[in-house]
Amino acid sequence: MHEDTQPANHNQQSTRRPDWLKVRLPAGANYTEVRHLLKRMSLHTVCEEAHCPNIGECFEQRTATFLILGDVCTRNCHFCAVTPGRPTLTDPEEPGRVANAVSELGLRHVVITSVTRDDLPDGGAAIFAATVEEIRLRAPACSIELLIPDLQGSEAALRTVLESAPDILNHNVETVPRLYRAARPQAIYERSLAVLRRAKELRPTTLTKSGLMVGLGEQWDELLETMVDLRAAQCDILTLGQYLSPSRDHLPIQRYYTPEEFSQLREKGEQLGFLLVESGPLVRSSYHAARAGERVRDREGGKR
Repeated sequence: MHEDTQPANHNQQSTRRPDWLKVRLPAGANYTEVRHLLKRMSLHTVCEEAHCPNIGECFEQRTATFLILGDVCTRNCHFCAVTPGRPTLTDPEEPGRVANAVSELGLRHVVITSVTRDDLPDGGAAIFAATVEEIRLRAPACSIELLIPDLQGSEAALRTVLESAPDILNHNVETVPRLYRAARPQAIYERSLAVLRRAKELRPTTLTKSGLMVGLGEQWDELLETMVDLRAAQCDILTLGQYLSPSRDHLPIQRYYTPEEFSQLREKGEQLGFLLVESGPLVRSSYHAARAGERVRDREGGKR
């Protein structure tokens, strides 16, 4: 990449939390109701487990990203607040409870993700598929987005997930290849790209999506090269957001990107041909996911 593609202020390092990252404390009747519903149905959300800064806004809008397959992850990514360790057995009734929650909340779009379950032969693919099937039965008007782990690169497991016909299949590459050892020591960059590429090969009508965090120490040209790699894997939707360290035990923030830099990244993504690029300091994989899905489907419908 040429140096003139890099913003003039990109090398000005700042680790003081900027004003544009401040959010209001969670509150409101809907927020409380969603918290009570999740507790009553014994369900987990990535909003809570990953300390998402948007939890107040999302819960107040009566939406949540459901975390299935328990709340303990077999991997120990150094940016993530989800508890690593030895998971418990899977719960065959969990898909039905998720579907009931989706129906009770009246969701038009739902995002389902999971901890990584390398202890399971299929990585949890069958539970993902069962969850989609239950939602189709109990909330047929709701579109479904799955944010899956890499399933250890198993094509059979990926096929199981895709045969349940989710509307959007998301798998995050998270960061640039150079930082995988520091941020995702049990993951492989090329394997994550392969998940997205194979998803398109196996079910071309499914929209694919991926996300990147910024502020971990990546260079501007590395970000752009990773975006190029994602488009080469036929990824349709891209999310870009600021990394926020969950604790002192996690990777430190190397820098805060400005809203202007996020706008430039959005423009670069659109130039590369992504159908939609959500880029901003507080953007996360499932932030405004319903709106993103609708916009992409509307755009694709207009082309037909």
